[in-house]
Amino acid sequence: MTSDGVVVDEAIRAAWDSYRVLEKRTSAKDRQEAQRRVKAAVDAYGREEVSRGTVFLVGVLTGYLIAEQSGGEGRLDPLSDLIPAVIRRLPTFEMADPAQVPMVTGVLMAAAMGMDTVAWRDRFGQIPPEEALVHGFVLWLLADLFDSLTGRRGAIDQMMRETFDLHGHRT
Repeated sequence: MTSDGVVVDEAIRAAWDSYRVLEKRTSAKDRQEAQRRVKAAVDAYGREEVSRGTVFLVGVLTGYLIAEQSGGEGRLDPLSDLIPAVIRRLPTFEMADPAQVPMVTGVLMAAAMGMDTVAWRDRFGQIPPEEALVHGFVLWLLADLFDSLTGRRGAIDQMMRETFDLHGHRT
């Protein structure tokens, strides 16, 4: 585990690959490649670091959604709209453990307040697998919300893959 909210790049990429594995529109070939990259990152850096990558991306997407929606009509308020909408949809994932909701809500709140979500979450120790799974579901829900707000399915995936390509990671 790195320190001060810093996450290994490959773990962040693997966290996004975990989203791509969950996303139904990902082709079978792309899903297999994503699964391979997740396994390689877990083998190289550990499940904990990939979980921290997911927390990082939850923070990035939350911050981006808030920034994109600030001002203007139909503004997405983080406390009354964004966070409750995400938390209310978590039960749609059968494997989402309700006991993990307080921590994932805390990560969303930290992001809404402009805090470093990884540094905030690191204060509570290692991320157990049950919590990591729920962070993955939250990431999927935020990505789905982003796509819904833009009216373009797959928009966030395309943007994220282009970002990874810019930083030297193959998608």
